[in-house]
Amino acid sequence: MNYYFHVLGKYAVFSGRASRKEFWLFWLVNLIISVALALFEGINNLFPESNESVLTSVYALAVLLPTFAVGARRLHDTGRTGWWQLIAFIPLVGAIVLI
Repeated sequence: MNYYFHVLGKYAVFSGRASRKEFWLFWLVNLIISVALALFEGINNLFPESNESVLTSVYALAVLLPTFAVGARRLHDTGRTGWWQLIAFIPLVGAIVLI
């Protein structure tokens, strides 16, 4: 959890570097929180008129900037610029090239 809060503490810091452990633990905690929110919403039937998880969407929007920031810092650690993240939006090939 320290890595997760460390990334949130650097909310919009795109300079510097992020270790592999910091990056992947942030993603793991994000995944766990998103699944927990979706399950909580589904079990309690909070928004029955919506097909999507509202809580998960709000959470994803809240951590959008820190996610891009830690991604840019991780790419700096691999010798690339943060703009390389945009290649992930190319269908089918983008994520493979980025990894």
